[in-house]
Amino acid sequence: MSRTSRGRASGSAEPPARGADPPGGEGTASRIRARDLSVALDGRTVLSGVALDVRAGDWLAVIGANGAGKSTLLKAVAGVLPCSGEVLIDDTPVRRLRPRERARLLAYAPQSPALPPDMTVFDYALLGRTPYIPYLGRESRHDREATASVLERLDLAPFAARALGHLSGGERQRVVLARALVQQAPVLLLDEPTTALDLGHQQQVLELVDRLRLADGLTVVTTLHDLSVAGQYADSMMLVSAGRVAASGTPADVLTEELIDEHFGARVRIGTGPDGRPGVHLERPCR
Repeated sequence: MSRTSRGRASGSAEPPARGADPPGGEGTASRIRARDLSVALDGRTVLSGVALDVRAGDWLAVIGANGAGKSTLLKAVAGVLPCSGEVLIDDTPVRRLRPRERARLLAYAPQSPALPPDMTVFDYALLGRTPYIPYLGRESRHDREATASVLERLDLAPFAARALGHLSGGERQRVVLARALVQQAPVLLLDEPTTALDLGHQQQVLELVDRLRLADGLTVVTTLHDLSVAGQYADSMMLVSAGRVAASGTPADVLTEELIDEHFGARVRIGTGPDGRPGVHLERPCR
């Protein structure tokens, strides 16, 4: 998947493990910061001592093998999973925020949420406006227009009246993303947003997120399993292995043949596209 070049590209994820120092311009405020983030589930440590720093308007891609702790990290940052350490959004500790306050700052789209099968696509996406609707109140005309606009941009308008239980896997995944985008929060956390999508909808979703990021200063953190896609869209990358940060920096810093061999067990060749971004190509073993 190729894409057009963008106007800005820089980011940071701390601490740097290999490669150059984390990229970034001085004077840009951090939107998300996490320090010494650790998570234990059923007495087993699944995330340990993770630190990250994402500047306002940047896109951080979190990569790693299955079971490395990527989704756990996103849940901890979102405040939906108990953790030790500290997560701050605009220097405010997430754990101190009330649910409605947090939802106005941060939208989280999980990978496989439970969807009410009888709810329509429109009504589910409209739930993203909940933080702005008064208690015991009703949605406004603006809320409904914002929802309709997002559905249109994700090719979901024809399905607006369809029940969620009658959607394909890829359609359901776009509906989950629609709800997060309808929320219009300045921070967007997406867990594997393209897993069930065909190639065309993958590009459509990623380009839409990137346009919103550049136009509105959205700060994006995604987990992605496609390393080439991650390298094309992210300003900075973090490689998680066994619950710890194994490497962080620019895509060129992290997407190296040595690191991919070590942490994914895959032989690859790293190429460079016309825009200077790295691409990851599998190489078959000699037979």
